Amino acid sequence: MYITKFSRLGAHVIKGLRRGETSTRRIPHTQLFHGRPLQHLNYKFFSSNAADKAQEGGHTEEQKISVTFVDKDGEEKHIKVPIGMSLLEAAHENDIDLEGACEGSLACSTCHVIVMDMDYYNKLEDPTDEENDMLDLAFGLTETSRLGCQVIARPELDGLRVALPAATRNFAVDGYKPKPH
Repeated sequence: MYITKFSRLGAHVIKGLRRGETSTRRIPHTQLFHGRPLQHLNYKFFSSNAADKAQEGGHTEEQKISVTFVDKDGEEKHIKVPIGMSLLEAAHENDIDLEGACEGSLACSTCHVIVMDMDYYNKLEDPTDEENDMLDLAFGLTETSRLGCQVIARPELDGLRVALPAATRNFAVDGYKPKPH
């Protein structure tokens, strides 16, 4: 009984904050979250690092960069990626064979990509400790390896080329190949 009432109270507070209301009328909602309304924080508390960075920069559909994926057979696929989108999301939207078993939650290494040009690799933000931990499990790790879910499209990455490794290590179901979401 108490849990149900508590849940309803929490939902009521969240709805009120989205409308700009607070429980005390003396404090405006913009001061509660450092001048940002609640809807801009939706993904901040419940998402992976990549989604946080994409949310902060915002999805700008008008601005896109060119990215080339090179598969294990050497075949190239050139795509346009919106600024703020991860390479994993872009690969799935363009039918590129990049697994992403954990759906970008930093719980696997199946979206491992290899940045082919050191200059572009140096333009990327440094990998987090969590990403490095997952990269340690990746098949065919190189000096320029990154997780596709953590590489976010930015204007300075226009022309990026990434190679897909010959295999992945999916510890959940070995040999299972999920369809893109």
